[in-house]
Amino acid sequence: MNPYQAPLADMKFLLERVFDAPQTWGGLAALAETVDMDTAVAILDEADKISRDLIHPINRPGDEQGVSFEDAKVITPDGYREVYDQYAEGGWVGLCGDPEFGGMGMPKMLGVLVDEMAYSACNAFTLYGSLTAGAALCINAHGSDALKEKYLPNLYSGQWAGAMDMTEPQAGSDLRNIRTKAIPQDDGSYLISGSKIFITGGDHDLTENVIHLVLAKLPDTNGISLFLVPKIKVDDNGELGNSNGVTVGSIEHKMGLKGSATCVMNFDDAEGYLIGKANRGLVCMFTMMNYERLAIGIQGLGTSQAAYQMASDYAKERLQGQAAGGSANASDPILVHGDVRRMLMTIRCYTEAGRALSVFTGQQLDLAKHAEGEVQQKAARYVGLLTPVAKAFLSDRGLDAAVMAQQVFGGHGYIRETGIEQLVRDTRIAQIYEGTNGIQAIDFLGRKTTGDDLRTLTEFVAECQSQLADMANVSDEHKALITQRFEALLASGEYINANKLSQPALINACAVDFLDAFGHLVYGYFWLLMADKASDHEDASFSKAKRQLADFYLAKLLPKVDYHLAQVNAGDASVMAMADELF
Repeated sequence: MNPYQAPLADMKFLLERVFDAPQTWGGLAALAETVDMDTAVAILDEADKISRDLIHPINRPGDEQGVSFEDAKVITPDGYREVYDQYAEGGWVGLCGDPEFGGMGMPKMLGVLVDEMAYSACNAFTLYGSLTAGAALCINAHGSDALKEKYLPNLYSGQWAGAMDMTEPQAGSDLRNIRTKAIPQDDGSYLISGSKIFITGGDHDLTENVIHLVLAKLPDTNGISLFLVPKIKVDDNGELGNSNGVTVGSIEHKMGLKGSATCVMNFDDAEGYLIGKANRGLVCMFTMMNYERLAIGIQGLGTSQAAYQMASDYAKERLQGQAAGGSANASDPILVHGDVRRMLMTIRCYTEAGRALSVFTGQQLDLAKHAEGEVQQKAARYVGLLTPVAKAFLSDRGLDAAVMAQQVFGGHGYIRETGIEQLVRDTRIAQIYEGTNGIQAIDFLGRKTTGDDLRTLTEFVAECQSQLADMANVSDEHKALITQRFEALLASGEYINANKLSQPALINACAVDFLDAFGHLVYGYFWLLMADKASDHEDASFSKAKRQLADFYLAKLLPKVDYHLAQVNAGDASVMAMADELF
């Protein structure tokens, strides 16, 4: 299996030319003196080396060995601890963290690219740092000053890890039914008791402590609160003390992500501390949840890139059959065959447009965090609109890419030696956790689109239309393909909005198709934007590839918008008509 190689040219192109990161950063006081394009390039170059030379080599062995559970201890695969120590020492866990507590303070639109590299190199390993960064973000946003000072430095440094504890056997997506209890104590702490399942990174041997963010209920209330619960108690000086009643009941035996510890966690009168306000835990937890949703979308994106590289290399090397129309060779590389080229170009089109979506979403996160006034408010609305799309569409396309790449390998893709089947297994969960993609779609259509009567979606579309009009290096015919479909998307959205009260099942029944229509359409817009910005690229082959991939996307993949909108416009009648007993 060839080593992973980050698509640095494409990443730098998106930052510098497509989304003008230097201008964004220069206009934000918190970033202007922290990062410029030279700094960003240096970070990307180093992240490429770390991903290729440090993280990727443990991907296959970690999958083969997996996590073990012995004597109530979770043990990660050989090499994980050594790689994690170097990864943490390099400051990668706290790359985008608050500098006041030891983070590097880098912008999110750079961070998403570093995340993509790590996920491409090894999905399972990267989850540990991702959960830690998300926990730190939540504590920084909602925790008391004392909790921040006590816990954030060691989280950003990677000395401690973070975990998100929500799900219980009887309470998956519907968290109202959780049973974990929090009993107030005289000193202001709480005793947490209960069990959680499916906890990624719930325990492991990579760090000396794991800091759990636990959802629990206070006595005599149905509200849900959020608590910080360390595995090992931490004294007022930040030193580790005794164990804290946090134990592992078992680890899950999963389809993929064998090197990632997914635990059943038990809390027995564990000492915890309230984060945010009582009975407002979900509001606080969603800070971490939304961070992880974008991160999991990028997990799908990283899988897409890794799958493309593996399948493309294989297609150039594997000799099988002859080119249509005849060949002077006894056998040609399978790259000459139209169906193989179709699959490879589909993977690449979804991957490069998906990277554009991740960087754009990261840009909006930076503006929402650091800008002011109307710019900040608009960016915050765009973050809300795009987060469920980034999670669902990127992870859906990530699995599609892995399966198509496996198909390129043929029979060799179904055996373990080539490594492509691991990508299929590892990325399958991305459509499920952090809220299934169906739930993401309902959030997108029900809350983010019709929730404000299409205000944010209409504003976003208008901005895209305005930029389309300014593209000097794109044909009017191609612009019209996007413009007309944006109008159709808004019309379908208006239909849903007008009928959502009289047809209560309408949003639930149509949400996935509406999100898929939007995803395919915004990818088409990004392809025209990339083709336009690449027109004068110093590398003529780079520019040519962008134009030809844009042509392929518009001809072969953009029409999926029409299909999905037709499904939306068909309403919910056929979906809801069948009686329950007929299933």
